Amino acid sequence: MVAGNGLLYPILGFASCMAFIYMSFGDLELSSFPKEPRLSFVERNGTQFFLDGKPLYVNGWNSYWLMAHSVDENSRPRVSAMLQAGAKMGLSVCRTWAFNDGGYDALQISPGQFDERVFQALDYVIAEARQHGIRLLLSLINNLQAYGGKTRYVKWAWQEGVGLSSSNDSFFFDPSIRKYFKNYVLTVLTRKNTITGIEYRNDPTIFAWELMNEPRCVCDPSGDTLQDWLEEMTAFIKLIDKNHLLTIGLEGFYGPKSPKKSTVNPEEWASTLGSDFIRNSNITNVDFTSVHIYPDHWFHDLGFEEKQNYVSKWVHSHIEDCDKELKKPVMFTEYGLSNLNKDFQPSQREQFYRTILDIIYKSAKKKGSGAGALVWQFFVEGMEEYNDDFGLVPWESPSIHKLTEEQSCRLTRIQGLVQEKGNLKELCSKGE
Repeated sequence: MVAGNGLLYPILGFASCMAFIYMSFGDLELSSFPKEPRLSFVERNGTQFFLDGKPLYVNGWNSYWLMAHSVDENSRPRVSAMLQAGAKMGLSVCRTWAFNDGGYDALQISPGQFDERVFQALDYVIAEARQHGIRLLLSLINNLQAYGGKTRYVKWAWQEGVGLSSSNDSFFFDPSIRKYFKNYVLTVLTRKNTITGIEYRNDPTIFAWELMNEPRCVCDPSGDTLQDWLEEMTAFIKLIDKNHLLTIGLEGFYGPKSPKKSTVNPEEWASTLGSDFIRNSNITNVDFTSVHIYPDHWFHDLGFEEKQNYVSKWVHSHIEDCDKELKKPVMFTEYGLSNLNKDFQPSQREQFYRTILDIIYKSAKKKGSGAGALVWQFFVEGMEEYNDDFGLVPWESPSIHKLTEEQSCRLTRIQGLVQEKGNLKELCSKGE
């Protein structure tokens, strides 16, 4: 006992001394390491996005290919270069794919089987975006066949002998396929990033989740099948992740019961796809609405000026819906002008983009629901094989580059954040 007590006091004294030294000087060593910038989650209040208590308006872009180019170390510099370039133009959100189902470099090889190498590529995209001050709108599945899409899920169920139908639209009503997709969603949202150590559902770098790129269910033009799927899946996502905003990924077409189907839809076919902008977007767990703008795909007999007039009508209509009826923000998450048009001139792209961006700006100035737009699509040099008739390298088109910077600056001025953001302070002082 005596020996024990005799040792106790020196030990306590030494511990006290070390604690004093640590509290006095311990943070000197810690401060030598760069600290991660503190990030808050983007929130929604009524028809506006908010960040740190201030309204947020988005100027952004699409680069669907970020994960695919992060699998190989040799192509990762393209990802970093694109994110850095976006930040230099004042862009704040990039929309990209968080899926690759089956096929080459698949993230999900088969139902519930994932390639860790590809998952680490997605980890890299998120970590790199954070470093450049870019937030990500991550899409969870494709309605189209590119990168697997709903078709791949249907094939999996058919191959395993549990599929109800070989129809692509059975994705929306087959119970087995719904389980496949829920498992995928759960795995992605609860993924712990191997670089940052943060679960995806807890990472504010992610601006929002997009349920599906351009959902359509043509087997049920009434829209009931798609509506049921959307209600179930949006509720499921919110059970797992209450931090992030959620959107559907709609193109924006009005359904068969909408009065706007004949006045705003491009043509009659648009009301027969099983989707309905108003009905779908009105789901409680949908935080903001999404709309695409592709007059080149929707019309084949309109000249450029006629398309411009239609686009103005299309954009105004959806902002009106969200201002007056849905009471939610609207993001135009894809817009583009094809260079394959018979009358295409490079200068038309700037005019087309400006039409959309001006309407967004005017809505933002009035504190309306026009919350932002994401151009389809931006690349860096040497990526021609990933391009389509809408993509471009922004700095190779000076007029587009200048317009993009102008939109970033004028939206940021509305928010009163120019002086607070280092990358925008110099950029936006040019035009003052």
